[in-house]
Amino acid sequence: MRFRRHEPMSFTIRQLQFFVAIAEQGSVSGAARQLSISQSSVTEALKALEADLGVALFERRSRGLEITHKGNQFLRHAKDILRRVSNARMAFGEEAARVPGRLSLGVTSLVAGYVLSDILSRFRRAYPEVEVRAIEDNGDYLEHLLIGGELDVAVVLTSSLHDRAALHVETLQVSPYRLWLPLGHPLAAVEAIGLDQVVSEPLIMLSVDEIEESTNRLVAALGMRPNVAFRTRSVEAVRSLVATGAGVALLPNLVYRPWSLEGDRIESRDVSGDLPTVQIGLAWRRGAPLSDAAHDFVRSAQTAMSLR
Repeated sequence: MRFRRHEPMSFTIRQLQFFVAIAEQGSVSGAARQLSISQSSVTEALKALEADLGVALFERRSRGLEITHKGNQFLRHAKDILRRVSNARMAFGEEAARVPGRLSLGVTSLVAGYVLSDILSRFRRAYPEVEVRAIEDNGDYLEHLLIGGELDVAVVLTSSLHDRAALHVETLQVSPYRLWLPLGHPLAAVEAIGLDQVVSEPLIMLSVDEIEESTNRLVAALGMRPNVAFRTRSVEAVRSLVATGAGVALLPNLVYRPWSLEGDRIESRDVSGDLPTVQIGLAWRRGAPLSDAAHDFVRSAQTAMSLR
């Protein structure tokens, strides 16, 4: 069906929800299981959405659906629309107490780039009177500030926290590690990729938060040393290096995007074996009551993370 440009687009919220679920699950069957509906309903919604937009959102592959470049662009808009709808419902469904105050917030670097914006934008819209002071630093230092009462709450990789006896920890999302490959890499065609196959490849290492430490532990368990071709603290640099064939990367799915800044494709594959996961969530000092602003931030974060 050709898109008739003189007619306004008329996609529905339901179609957007189905589209996002397919993109996240990588298949119609996976989306249907997540949404607890029939596969035919998901398929029909996707067909109608593609016809309405006039573009193919996915390419049909033997191993499932692969999102197209246009589909990836529309995915950002779809998620934004769904967040806005949720915010509108929350605004009219609750009488949120807009208590003026201050919030001292800590965040680690990886979380700041891929999680914080959604949480903080939601909180600011709901509680514009609250003054937010945010500090980005490593997890150990943020723990020190939390325990010392200098921070109200921190958004961190909860899997990296050490002094759990002194902190209340709430994990909101778990992200598994996956293998990043350039387009056309031989491993992309392998049915079951083993970790021993990965470590023989030149590795692009991300040196932020717990990522390098977890990767080194994983490789050391095989009795091998990683063949590190490049170390960087920039996820975008990892994307560009992988996409241009400089090496492969083992990274949490949280930071995966299928395109580099230069527009080159990046493949993502599961690796067999016991790979680590990254846990993202909140931490605050145990035994200390949360301020109204901190309590409202925790609630906003819980809602925002449930929509990801």
